[in-house]
Amino acid sequence: MEQLYPLLLLPEFHERIWGTHDLSGFYPSHKVGNEPIGEVWLTGEGCRVANGALQGRTLAEISRQFGEKLNGTLAREHRFPLLVKIIFPKDKLSVQVHPDDEGARKVGLPCGKTECWYVLEAAPDAKVGLGLKRGTRRPEVEASIHSKNMEELLNWIPVKPGDMIYVDAGTVHAIGPDCVLLETQQNSDTTYRLYDYGRPRELHIDLGLQAMKEVTRAGKVKSRGGNGRVVLISSPSFTLDKMMLRKDAKELTTEESPHRTSPHCIIGLRGCGIIESQGCPALSLGRGEAAIVPASIGKYQIRPQWEFEFVRALVPAGATEPETESPAQSVETKHAASYATSIGIPTKLR
Repeated sequence: MEQLYPLLLLPEFHERIWGTHDLSGFYPSHKVGNEPIGEVWLTGEGCRVANGALQGRTLAEISRQFGEKLNGTLAREHRFPLLVKIIFPKDKLSVQVHPDDEGARKVGLPCGKTECWYVLEAAPDAKVGLGLKRGTRRPEVEASIHSKNMEELLNWIPVKPGDMIYVDAGTVHAIGPDCVLLETQQNSDTTYRLYDYGRPRELHIDLGLQAMKEVTRAGKVKSRGGNGRVVLISSPSFTLDKMMLRKDAKELTTEESPHRTSPHCIIGLRGCGIIESQGCPALSLGRGEAAIVPASIGKYQIRPQWEFEFVRALVPAGATEPETESPAQSVETKHAASYATSIGIPTKLR
């Protein structure tokens, strides 16, 4: 009988015209073709296992076979709960919005899409569009779509490496160029494109306007912690922390509380680490690689080889909405419209 163990996943490279041809900082051995790479999916349902007896199987197949043993008891749906990506934009992405759980189920989807962005790299002038300017109402949004100036209604906020940004479902948002983001989200790829900078591409205006919220909890999150561990964000959908190991192994567990379990997604940022659990082969993990520790594993440890910096994502038990800094507090609104114009119209957007 097949048994679960820590799984090393092969990343999926998704071509996007707004992406990059240079992945050398994270994936130096990957050969980029004619089309640039915009997203690298680390825990997508199509990602395949690279180690052990389950090698070659997709995450979706393993999730269906093992159920709660992989996905945990805290997963809201009967499938793997978290999708983690690295996003490499060289052009700005479309202005878009995702439905919440209730809105998604009304149209037959399993769940909504709340997400967060951890900024790995950013140019000095990198910005993201996060939420609507204070006082903006739905009729104004609809009118701005047709008049082709909707980007002027967004809060364009500067970002720098180390920032954590919460984007709850219903938040109108966009990503600008010249940054690299680690995106963690509910396992949904449902996107309603509200605005495409005047290009004649399909928009989802009716669905998007229904899904959007005029005021949301989106904003920068103040991280907390110390002694080699920083809690980047804690929310009802996911918790992310970052750890730096330089000498001793770190003991961890997939059991949040008795009978409340979650898989752990381990994403390597720097150096190399070894994931060890009783009765399972050791697993080596490096920069840009992702491993899943199944919920049924329980106790395990990560041991650094020299040093290892990584992010861990999981489904929490009983977390509340995070405290955020309102985008209006961190944006120079007088520069928002000029910035949206200055970064130009991409030839194709997400």
